[in-house]
Parts: sequence; C-alpha cells; structure tokens
Amino acid sequence: MKHEELTGSIIAAAINVHKALGPGFLETIYEEALAIEFDTMGIRYERQRTVPVFYRGPQVGEHRLDFLVEKLVVVELKAVVALEKIFFAIVRSYLKATKLETGLLFNFAAMPLLIKRIGPEDLSYLVANS
Repeated sequence: MKHEELTGSIIAAAINVHKALGPGFLETIYEEALAIEFDTMGIRYERQRTVPVFYRGPQVGEHRLDFLVEKLVVVELKAVVALEKIFFAIVRSYLKATKLETGLLFNFAAMPLLIKRIGPEDLSYLVANS
C-alpha cells in the first residue's frame, strides 16, 4: 500500500490513544486525543477538512474529513459497536473526492483497536462483518 511509513506512524498514534483511553468515549474525544498525539509525533494534519464533491462540473455537496494527514492519507474515526459496510464506502468516497489513494478507518470502540486500510478500489467493505 502507498505511504506505508506514514500510515504506520498514524496507526501507532491511534494505538497510543486507544491504549490510554480505551473504548467507551465519543468520537470527538478520540479526535481531540489523536490530534494531540499527532502534534507530539510531529505529524502534520488538517482536522475536519471540507472537501467539495462535484457532479458534471457543478459542486453538489461536500465531505468533512476527520483528518487529512500530510495531504496524503484520509483518516476516519468511529466509536461504534461494529463497523458497517457503509463506513468503508464512505471512506472510498472521501478518497475519490480528494483524488487520494490511501485511507485509514479506526474503530475506537473495539477491543483491541480495529484498524482498516482502504484504497480507492478496495472492496473489502462488501464482505466486512460477514
């Protein structure tokens, strides 16, 4: 997968947050903690980055990314009982809208932390939770 060293650092940061906080908090708390961890590790990121979505020219809406890391990796955070197939499709749509190739999906409610790497043509969400 592309950007393996960077995704490894992002995953390490998420694991640090999950070890410290454990499951049970809202996504916003994990987002704040992960931003602190990224700052500590010197990882550049944008939070709640707005990305326009276009159809046949005109803008038809926008996505809001949890994190865009180093302008290369989309990071989506969840704190849910189980990852739904739609979460994988949403990350793929983020990749399409940003024209990026690497996404990470974390579920902080899982024990251990659930980590999914997602590429633009990744179809793993079709069999997720099967």
